[in-house]
Amino acid sequence: MSTPDPAASEDIESEEAQRERSLQERLKVDRAARWPVGIFIASSIGWLVFGSLIALIASIKLHDPEFVADNAWLTFGRVRTVHLNAVAYGWLSTVAIGIGLWVLSRLCRVPIEDHRSLALAAILWNVGNGVGIWGIFRGDSTGVEWLEYPTYAAPFLLVSFTFVILTAVNLIRKRKPGHIYISQWYIMAAFFWFPALYFTAHGLLILAPVQAPAQPPINWWFAHNALGLWFTPVGLGTIYYLVPKIIGRPIHSYYLSIIGFWSLAFFYAWNGMHHLIGGPYPAFLITASVVASVMMFLPVITVAINHQLTMFGHFKALIYSPTLRFVIFGAMSYILVSFQGSLMAIRSINNLTHFTHYTVAHSHLGAYAFASMVFFGGIYYIMPRILEREWPSRWLIRLHFWPCAIGIIIYFVMLSWGGILQGIAMNRGEMPFMEIIKTTMPYLKWRSIGGTLMTIGHIAFMASFIWMVIDRRKQGSEPTLFAKRTTQDTPATNASDS
Repeated sequence: MSTPDPAASEDIESEEAQRERSLQERLKVDRAARWPVGIFIASSIGWLVFGSLIALIASIKLHDPEFVADNAWLTFGRVRTVHLNAVAYGWLSTVAIGIGLWVLSRLCRVPIEDHRSLALAAILWNVGNGVGIWGIFRGDSTGVEWLEYPTYAAPFLLVSFTFVILTAVNLIRKRKPGHIYISQWYIMAAFFWFPALYFTAHGLLILAPVQAPAQPPINWWFAHNALGLWFTPVGLGTIYYLVPKIIGRPIHSYYLSIIGFWSLAFFYAWNGMHHLIGGPYPAFLITASVVASVMMFLPVITVAINHQLTMFGHFKALIYSPTLRFVIFGAMSYILVSFQGSLMAIRSINNLTHFTHYTVAHSHLGAYAFASMVFFGGIYYIMPRILEREWPSRWLIRLHFWPCAIGIIIYFVMLSWGGILQGIAMNRGEMPFMEIIKTTMPYLKWRSIGGTLMTIGHIAFMASFIWMVIDRRKQGSEPTLFAKRTTQDTPATNASDS
């Protein structure tokens, strides 16, 4: 009879001890993030539903101008602007802060310590958004696209984001020795890029406006980079963190991810001027922007290769994992919207699509199909960890995913096709403009149908979130999956997987 090898026993005990220490470390990090991250996520969902309802009003007005037309606060110019800002700053920016801080805390293996300052930051951020939305409703909009909040809202946002940056820097400064992950690169860069973009543009366009000819380039520099250097890096950082975690394998290539990061940082900041093709600006400025837009194929292709090779052989996990389904939908949309954006910068294509509904479809493909869907997946992953209980209903998660996925597909396809027809008609110049407008009506009605489906999904999401928070009796240890796994299936799980 052979005797056990003491060295092997010590190795087994050592591995078990390491796993236990790692688990306790994650629990400590998640519990410390419960309130600060939870407040940002909870408030972002509130802004999402509010922005969705306002968006429906704006969408219906496009094909039914008499809809709630008796109230000045609900005229199209105001509700459309309220929707844009409620979604951009209330939903996307707020959830990006919450998810970004949690991912940083997890990867740095350092609990969030600044609970009071982050709670104050969340309060100030939401007060700033509330004041800004109220100002737009009452007619105080600045009229500068993506910067419509009146000047009295900006200080709240500035102070709030200062606390956020200090917390992020503190996490990086105290991080445990080891590898710096690509998610940390993306998220930390975004946390510095966004305030630099926002407050530079706010200063040059609103506080101390530069001369009129310089204002459109600055405006588009900000508006374009708000998506590309704020929502995009946080979204990509979230994808790079969640996909390997869920499927249980490392990212395919760290070096490809670094190429993707630096090429995004270098090329994206030049992109905005292609929105001014045909305007009274030096040709070299427009051309430089067009070239940079086309060069965006480089970071997108590297990200696409990395994600696809990482997922290779694990796509079956999409059957079971809510988080993975949202995240992969967003990742695929990122590839599509990026390729589409680069093509739209080419002059011949831009001449067709500019000033049409095609550009609206494109912007929603980026802000919603990519960024929002990834952030939905992030919330499904994070909340069970910081609350230490499971999502209460797989049915509500399905009711969230399918209406949102189908809704944005309808929205994008119908507006894109309608926008192409609109562009062809305007370029020919044979049809009166009002007749062109009438031909777009069916596509605008489909836009409202898609928006209604997405709003239904958002309400289901809010209901699921509230149920999870208040139902303290449900302390489930099993993940809330779309379907039950068997032992032969992949090890991937849903949001609450360890």
